[in-house]
Amino acid sequence: MISTFKHQIDQSPTASHVVANAARILSEHGFIAYHPSSDSRPHGERGFVVRNGTVIAWRNSMRINEHGARIIGAHTDSPGLHIKPRPDMTVLNWQQLHVEVYGGPLLNSWLDRDLGIAGHIVRRDGTTQLFATDHAVARIPQLAIHLDREVNDKGLILNRHQHLSPVWSVDQPSTSFDAWLSELTQCDRGEIASWSAQLFDTQRGEIIGKNNEFFASSRIDNQISCWAAIDALVSVDGDTPMIIALFDHEEVGSESAVGAAGPMLEHVLESLSLHNNGSRFDYLSLLQHSHCMSVDNAHAVHPNYVDRHEMNNAPLINHGVVVKHNANQRYATSASSLLPVVAAAEKAKVSLQTFSSRNNIACGSTIGPIAATRLGIDTVDIGVPQLSMHSIREMCGTKDPLDLVALMRSYLKRS
Repeated sequence: MISTFKHQIDQSPTASHVVANAARILSEHGFIAYHPSSDSRPHGERGFVVRNGTVIAWRNSMRINEHGARIIGAHTDSPGLHIKPRPDMTVLNWQQLHVEVYGGPLLNSWLDRDLGIAGHIVRRDGTTQLFATDHAVARIPQLAIHLDREVNDKGLILNRHQHLSPVWSVDQPSTSFDAWLSELTQCDRGEIASWSAQLFDTQRGEIIGKNNEFFASSRIDNQISCWAAIDALVSVDGDTPMIIALFDHEEVGSESAVGAAGPMLEHVLESLSLHNNGSRFDYLSLLQHSHCMSVDNAHAVHPNYVDRHEMNNAPLINHGVVVKHNANQRYATSASSLLPVVAAAEKAKVSLQTFSSRNNIACGSTIGPIAATRLGIDTVDIGVPQLSMHSIREMCGTKDPLDLVALMRSYLKRS
C-alpha cells in the first residue's frame, strides 16, 4: 500500500498535480465532476468539484440533511520555492531564475539538490495544462566551505533574495523562461495567457531503514493525508454522507478563494443541502450534526533534539496516529470533538498518540481551527508523525500511514 502512495507522490510535484490525480482516481470510481462555473449544483451519490489546487468530493449526499456529514480535511500544498512572473536574470555567464519563498520551508535543504520545474499554464481560451520536467533543470549551489570557513561552527545564514536563485543555464544568448515553457508545453507563446511554476526535488520517494520501516520523500506534509483521504472515500462501505475537502494554500494561512478560510466547502455543503430540498434551518442543522477530521502531519520525537519536545505528549514513528492538542486553539481538538475519533480507532484497532508542544516553543496550526470557526462544526486535529517537516526531503514511518487509512475508513463508515 505504501508503494501506491509512493507512486502518487512521485507524480504530484504541485498542488494542481495532486488535484488532477485525485480527480482521475475519483472518476475511475464513479464520481461525477461538477464545475463551479456551471448551472448544475453539486448533488448525487458520488461527485466532486475542482477549483485550482482544491478538490472537494462527497458520497451519499441524499441523506445529508438527516444525518449531517463526516468530513475529512487536508491540504494539497507544500512549502517551497515558486518562480516569479518575470524570472529571467543573468549574472556573468550564469542564467538564473528569480524565485519567491512560499510558506516556511527549511531553506538550507534546497541547496545542492537536483531540481525540476512543474506547474500549469492557462491558455487564452481558459483551458489549463499541467507540466513537469522529466529531469532536473536547475540547482541552487551552496557556497564552498573554503569561501565560508565558519559555516559549520556559526551556522548557515541565507539571504532569501540573494542566495536562493537557481542556476539553470549558461546559454548564450539566453533563452527566456517564457520561450522555454512554450517549448516544454508545446504551446505557442501567444496562446499562453499566464502560468504558475515552482521548483521541485527530482529525487523520488524511497522506502528506507534496516527493516524498511521508514519512507522518505518530498511533500509528505501533507500529501500523505490527501492520499489516505481519497483512499478512504473511494473504498469504504457505508450509506451515511461522507466528504473529503483537500485545500490549497494552507502553508500560507488558507486565506484565499480555494483555501480553508474561503467559502468553497461552505458552498458545497449548502448546495448539497438545497438539492435535497433543505431549508435554511435544515442547513444549519446539518452543520450541527456534522463532524470534521482535520488531518495534517505531526512532529515525531527527534532523537538528536529530545529537549525540543514535551516528552509526556511526544509521538513516536510507527506507534500510531497522533491527536494534536493546543489550549490556545492552534488545533481544534476538544474533549467532546475527540469522541468520534476514539470510537473509530477502537473499531479499526488503531493506536492513538498525543502531541502537545512545549510552552516555550510555539506550535504551528492547521485547517482545523479555520474550518471549525467558519462552519461551526466540531473538529479534531490528527496526523501521521514525521521528522524533517518542511524540509525538501521529509521522513515518516511505513506503518503509521496504513493506520491512518484504517482510521479514516472507520471514521467515515460511522456505524
